[in-house]
Amino acid sequence: MNTYQKLTSLIGNTPLYELETSVPSSNARILAKLEMMSVGGSVKDRLGFYIIEQALKTRKLHQGGTVIEPTAGNTAIGLALAAIHFKVHAIFVIPQGFSQEKQTLARALGATIVNTPKELGMKGAVAKARELVQEIEGAYNPNQFHTEWNAEAYYYSLAREIYEGTEGKLDVFVAGAGTSGTFMGVAKYLKEQNPSIKTVIVEPQGSIINGGKSGSHETEGIGMEFFPPFFDKALYDEAYTISDKAAFARVAQLAKEEGLLVGSSSGAVFEACCQIADQTDKPLTIVTIFPDSGERYLSKNIYGGDRNHA
Repeated sequence: MNTYQKLTSLIGNTPLYELETSVPSSNARILAKLEMMSVGGSVKDRLGFYIIEQALKTRKLHQGGTVIEPTAGNTAIGLALAAIHFKVHAIFVIPQGFSQEKQTLARALGATIVNTPKELGMKGAVAKARELVQEIEGAYNPNQFHTEWNAEAYYYSLAREIYEGTEGKLDVFVAGAGTSGTFMGVAKYLKEQNPSIKTVIVEPQGSIINGGKSGSHETEGIGMEFFPPFFDKALYDEAYTISDKAAFARVAQLAKEEGLLVGSSSGAVFEACCQIADQTDKPLTIVTIFPDSGERYLSKNIYGGDRNHA
């Protein structure tokens, strides 16, 4: 019998699952890293534990102190779990309108939630977090949008799992970008191992990577309003901009055809994978990341048949 005694034993080492029914081309294999299988239910578990561990090591945060972070939700859950493990307090600043399920889970883990106006976006949440750090003694804001620990968290864990899980035999890596830490960390590692691996970054409409204007979108967890310092254009070969309509259609398809209940960011990256698969006339192995579960978006009718997206 295998038993586990620490939360850190339940982070990562998620399944790399080969999709079958939904793949549009017989020439392509699409493998998805199922990050909802981590203890906190998302790819951000890796980030939460890495950030607090590094903050304690560098004495920017002390046991009994408070970590304060602006986040759309999943990072809050990852950090809240890490706060329990490392015995610190947690406050999260989340713009109004984001998933209530994620906020409820963060509160259940003992975190305090501070909401900011939706129209101010993540920039407003970042500003509020800085304000709170000045007001609370022993508080620390790692700021996932600026810290180099963001990309490092995935470079040292998720990237290696992907490369070793495929025995290095992958042709294309596809992932979405919110802070872009997940993509940058994994892409850097893969390019170091094999520069011929094609890396594709994915964003929703309303994001700025492909030169579009910053705007609202219903696809949660990805989409950029500004470029963080660790964002490196040299690490991606192509950028795909996916509409909400296409992303949510893929979410429904993955549920009905593959039995996978994933969030809208997974739908967006799967749409990009399918576009790439459609274009190939030779054998191709595509690896992507499904960051979380669709159960966190039920209040937003993620599986509804009457969605009317742009």
